[in-house]
Amino acid sequence: MDQLLLLLLQGVLLGGLYALFALGLSLMYGVMRLTNTAQGDFILLGSFTAIAFIAGLKLLLPGSVYLPLLLSPLLLLPAFGAGFVLQHQVLNRVLGKDPLPSLVVTFGLSIVIQNLLLEIFSADPRSIDSLGLNTASLALPGGIAVGVLPLFIFLLALTATCALQWVFHHTTLGRSFRAVSDDLEIAQLMGLNAKRIYAIATGIAFMLITVAGVLQAMRTTVSPSDGPMLLLFAFESVIIGGMGSFWGTLVGALLLGITQQIGFSFDPGWGIWFGHIVFLLLLLVRPQGLFPKTAG
Repeated sequence: MDQLLLLLLQGVLLGGLYALFALGLSLMYGVMRLTNTAQGDFILLGSFTAIAFIAGLKLLLPGSVYLPLLLSPLLLLPAFGAGFVLQHQVLNRVLGKDPLPSLVVTFGLSIVIQNLLLEIFSADPRSIDSLGLNTASLALPGGIAVGVLPLFIFLLALTATCALQWVFHHTTLGRSFRAVSDDLEIAQLMGLNAKRIYAIATGIAFMLITVAGVLQAMRTTVSPSDGPMLLLFAFESVIIGGMGSFWGTLVGALLLGITQQIGFSFDPGWGIWFGHIVFLLLLLVRPQGLFPKTAG
């Protein structure tokens, strides 16, 4: 019984990381119907930017151990700016009823980012020194130990999901998001600047992407070629939960994490495969996802 509980707990904690991978993707689709095929590579861009940022701070502050890591949240502001500019200057030009142009552009961005990271950082795996946080654990009753970093990631994913849900349903910005998503023409007739609202949504998505990238690099090593794998986890989480649904994305990510852990318990090579099988089965049974919604 304890082993089953531990298996489920590990799956839930892994799902928390997948939720962070997927929330930005869910937000961009929910607001502007844009499927960001460069999601995984943007996560890695966040990882390697944080690695370079922390390494630079260590050179500037050679005697400080904790400060460079504590200052990493400062990357959220430029992440928002990068997302805002990218959407406003590039992605807004290809949005429309035909989804193909936006898919082509984001696919092109994926290739550019991957090759840029390879050129700058080489193919060597790298990570962020979490100062022991990735190996620390909390003892629970029954002899079960929970990793501090995975628990923190899960709580952060839950907080981010709640925050997005609250923003969408209890703020003026959220009402603007829902308005341009539900009926773009009427929203513009009411005076809303859809391109600016789209840019704000992408800026917020890039903040989530950066957080996911930093935590992924703290949890394990990252390589410039990991982007497609991270995109796949994010995409499966969103599809399982229902496109554009934040709670659905979280549930989909948790389900994906649990099924992968079940696979890992049989054989180390079966975990990812188990997740893909469950994804395909759910896609056949319920192609609209578990909690399909328009915009959150």
